[in-house]
Amino acid sequence: MYKSAKVIARLGLFSLAVCVSGIAFAQSSQNSVKFPGIGRNATPAEVLAWDIDVRPDFKGLPKGSGSVEKGQAIWESKCASCHGVFGESNEIFTPIAGGTTADDVKTGRVASLADRKQPQRTTLMKVPTVSTLWDYIYRAMPWNAPRSLTPDDTYALVAFILSLGEIVPDDFVLSDANIAEVQKKMPNRNGMTRNHGFWSVNGKPDVNSTACMNNCVKFVQIGSTLPDFARNAHGNIAEQNRLYGPYRGSDSTKPPLEKLPGSTGEGLAHAADTHAATTKGPAALFKNENCSACHAPNAKLVGPSLADIAEKYKGQSGAQDKLMAKVKNGGSGVWGAIPMPPQSQLSDEDRATLVRWVLTGQ
Repeated sequence: MYKSAKVIARLGLFSLAVCVSGIAFAQSSQNSVKFPGIGRNATPAEVLAWDIDVRPDFKGLPKGSGSVEKGQAIWESKCASCHGVFGESNEIFTPIAGGTTADDVKTGRVASLADRKQPQRTTLMKVPTVSTLWDYIYRAMPWNAPRSLTPDDTYALVAFILSLGEIVPDDFVLSDANIAEVQKKMPNRNGMTRNHGFWSVNGKPDVNSTACMNNCVKFVQIGSTLPDFARNAHGNIAEQNRLYGPYRGSDSTKPPLEKLPGSTGEGLAHAADTHAATTKGPAALFKNENCSACHAPNAKLVGPSLADIAEKYKGQSGAQDKLMAKVKNGGSGVWGAIPMPPQSQLSDEDRATLVRWVLTGQ
């Protein structure tokens, strides 16, 4: 599971070497057919660029340190817009912190994972190794600028997250020298089994019986349910999807379906229903195209408020054309710092109506 990324790099470069300009690499039972001049071994620098993984034994962890205080400042500027100021999720992603107790820190097993009343599974409830937090943040966060954090920034962010779960104190400084001691306090450190084939490439496979391959059913219907307390907590989820595909999903303002919908989609909300505006005008268009999911009139949600956008473009020459182009193409910096998918499905007329309404209120 934690193979070195060197293997991945070599496999990738090998694939490039064996298939160049449509030439397939053929291998006989005796010897590989060689093509002089095609392909080469990865250089040490190329392997090193891929080899950034941090393992549970902390192999690959760079030297550095970071305080909870510094981590809080980085969190509020780069992370809180999606994950909430206190890691509570800000209604976008599942919460980072919560659901753990001082007893969990002592035992290494999170009791609330077995409690059906626990509404959500937070990151600190599930993750068994602090190296996983460090590794993921360093290689993938923030999601609009991955690999932009320094090792010290990453130590600081991990320290802040751990402080949210009361695993370390507010004045703690996390470093490569003390991270192994912190691992001994992870709430779910004893909650992960290693008794399966994925843990070791030489381990026993998870599935080794042939019984499951006999008398298989021809079709299995897979579905999901929402608990009552969350069913309509954030409005009708059928209206919060973009214009892709014929179905929008279950109407969460109504009781759950008695049975899963069949191939006809009976019982699901359809795109024509959820996106057909009953009232006309830019405000209705703004809602129907799900812009309101990220932008409020006078308050910051995921992105800035409409008032802030209007103020930013106030007095600029060609402001409407500039904003229309940004909305059409998507990307970061459209309304704010969070990347937005391209809105190319909108007609030019609707896009102009939306932008004009945002800029002028008319």
